[in-house]
Amino acid sequence: MFSQVWHEINTPLLYAVPVFLLSIGAEALALRDDHDATGYLARDTRTSLSMGVGSLVSSAIFKAGSLVLFVFLWTYVAPWHIPTNVWWSWALLLLVLDFAFYWNHRFVHRVRIGWAAHQAHHSSEYFNFGTALRQKWNPWTEAIFWAPLPLLGFTPWTIYIAFTINLIYQFFTHTESVGKLWGPVEFLFNTPSHHRVHHGSDAQYLDKNYAGMLIIWDRVFGTFEPEIQRPTYGLTKPVGTYNLLTLQYGEYAKIVRDVRSTTNWRDKLGYIFAPPGWEPEQTRS
Repeated sequence: MFSQVWHEINTPLLYAVPVFLLSIGAEALALRDDHDATGYLARDTRTSLSMGVGSLVSSAIFKAGSLVLFVFLWTYVAPWHIPTNVWWSWALLLLVLDFAFYWNHRFVHRVRIGWAAHQAHHSSEYFNFGTALRQKWNPWTEAIFWAPLPLLGFTPWTIYIAFTINLIYQFFTHTESVGKLWGPVEFLFNTPSHHRVHHGSDAQYLDKNYAGMLIIWDRVFGTFEPEIQRPTYGLTKPVGTYNLLTLQYGEYAKIVRDVRSTTNWRDKLGYIFAPPGWEPEQTRS
């Protein structure tokens, strides 16, 4: 039974990997003479691919651990069970999960302990299909934001399928090769134009466009920003390294350092749970 469920939740991603690699190769060839795009840097792309491979391992551990929790919640706590053999349940799940993704994404940008995990994805100064695979190795926040889904009655294994579909969709938003699309599409869906804004380190683009598949969440909750000018990609304070451990865990080390630098418990908590870049009042003054 477990092996069958494990096969179900991993198969879509395994099928998608060859498509990802072919897309990266095709885009790299298409952009090699395009001086208006950031294109590809071999070392940067190798780093992104390595981080992608590492995320397969970390996500497998996450799935194994969270699956146990989700099955428990669904079996013993959920007041009802939503059927999996009707089309509307999948449509509803994709919508609800995308809503949860928006809030998880917003959380990891606005709470430093969450940002410590997520910032690795934003560490590249290039924006291409390779950057899409520059994934975090610490997906712990997802378990928190996905937990309401089994409580709502969604069968646990379907949650992972829906999340994989969401991630596959997002892969194709990481490109400069596609300009703005037809107006209604840009209004409803997350597009390459919207996601370029999200990866921008420019002041006007910071903490904008958290969408997974639907940009309507950003429009409703006030975090939408249109692409006006080409973004400057990467972090506001570049890490300046391709070391995988530094990229993945360097911000955690900085949090530990900052927490140890003060004896004030309010400041300690601020360094952990305040937005990235937060400083105590005496430091700001």
